[in-house]
Amino acid sequence: MKLPANATLLIIDVQVGMHDPSKGPRNNPDAESNLGQILNAWREAGRPLIHVRHNSIHQTSVFHTSHAGNAIQAFAQPQEGELLIEKSANCAFVGTDLEERLRAAGVDTVVIVGFVTNHCVETTARIAGDLGFNTYVVGDAMAAFDRTGPDGTVYNGEQIHNVSLASIHDEFATVVTTRDVLATIGDPAIPADQISGN
Repeated sequence: MKLPANATLLIIDVQVGMHDPSKGPRNNPDAESNLGQILNAWREAGRPLIHVRHNSIHQTSVFHTSHAGNAIQAFAQPQEGELLIEKSANCAFVGTDLEERLRAAGVDTVVIVGFVTNHCVETTARIAGDLGFNTYVVGDAMAAFDRTGPDGTVYNGEQIHNVSLASIHDEFATVVTTRDVLATIGDPAIPADQISGN
């Protein structure tokens, strides 16, 4: 794995609501830890990153702006000068200026971390790939929740997570690990403010 200097980290929906009991069981309890390692190393290297927050249009959702679950988790809070994009669809490119900002900065590579693997992460990765971005998905820096199929079959989060990653790997994106990313971050980087909110 090799990342260009302006490869941009997309941090998807790392929100308090991801720990709400209503979400049910999930896989990968190490997701936040791995994501935090990547985020810290990315910042230290001065590489560009973009935070994305989901604002649900449904008032009963834990991700609606009226609920505490909408807040970004403390360890992943945007720092001064870091761009935060607000979305209401699953895909971070829908209804936002994410693509325009990436194009304007000459970015052709994105690295995606966050939640949920089979929803906003997978949807964003599929569209990023279709838009022509070289897309990496960090499989161990995300997680999925148990889901019930239309026939009543319960699929656990690990099954869903693994199938979701298998579905996009080598088609829309390349699935990598936290270790893969950390091994590349030391490469020379460009000033992050080229795509910041400033």
